[in-house]
Amino acid sequence: MGEARVHVDGFRMDFGGSTVIRDLSFDVQAGETFGFLGSNGSGKTTTIRALLGIYQPTAGVLHINGKSFTPEDGGRLGYLPEERGLYKKENVIELMTYFGRLKGLDRHAARRWSLTYLERVALADKANTQLGKLSGGQQQKIQLGVTIMNEPELLILDEPTKGFDPVNRRLLMDIISEQKVNGATVVMVTHQMEEVERLCDRVLLLRNGTAEAYGTINDVQNQFGGRVIRLKHGGPVPPSRRYEATVSEANYSELSITDTTDEADILKDLIAAGVTVRSFTTTKVSLEDIFIRVYGGQNKPTSRDHEMAEV
Repeated sequence: MGEARVHVDGFRMDFGGSTVIRDLSFDVQAGETFGFLGSNGSGKTTTIRALLGIYQPTAGVLHINGKSFTPEDGGRLGYLPEERGLYKKENVIELMTYFGRLKGLDRHAARRWSLTYLERVALADKANTQLGKLSGGQQQKIQLGVTIMNEPELLILDEPTKGFDPVNRRLLMDIISEQKVNGATVVMVTHQMEEVERLCDRVLLLRNGTAEAYGTINDVQNQFGGRVIRLKHGGPVPPSRRYEATVSEANYSELSITDTTDEADILKDLIAAGVTVRSFTTTKVSLEDIFIRVYGGQNKPTSRDHEMAEV
């Protein structure tokens, strides 16, 4: 592994006698995009705040670039919190220019960068509009611009596309991808599994303050079965040592299998058992499926939009 941009080791956080983070350890390598995942209340925001020095950890080490974060390090960091907050009475271009100057740009450079960014996110006509008169999604685009305008080496983005429609979500995903290409390390806190599968090199799933899974997306998929057979059928699917039925309904099942299992043998077994097989396809277990298994509701199918190949 290369240089760790973020290093967390043995992190524990207690609040009022309750332990909310337990012995959490992980690294984020320089230049990668890292997905920090978890349900509400799992401890994600607490970890980010401790990493940024907002909270003092009960125990453990939390380092950015090899040391504890201080406000003097802020010029190398871009942080987009889930709770957005900008001066809503200021007009957009003056607001962005002001923050650009706080981040070390001169007024001309900050204004030029801001106008280019506004053009990119289809808000050029809002440059002289008071921020508070923009929609929530438009304000979110402005805050992302403020976050990345100094080209920070580390970006921490908490739900960056929350509430966006698919077009604007894709636009912001493209912008985040460009930051990585330009050398930034990106930590994404998100519930959008499509974003994670598209952008992230590695992920950590946090559950009740502990790491439920950690590694590359392929590693995590293999940890939770590796592959899934999506099956439309008539008649009950019998139990088998070859698979685990993670979804079981009257006419639809999902069967978790390992990478070494031969799905042709499973198909033969099903037919021999009298199951009427209407469609049968094998895919990698999706992060959405894994998320639901980890955080509850694992007995419900999570997606029916996968192409089902007719047998």
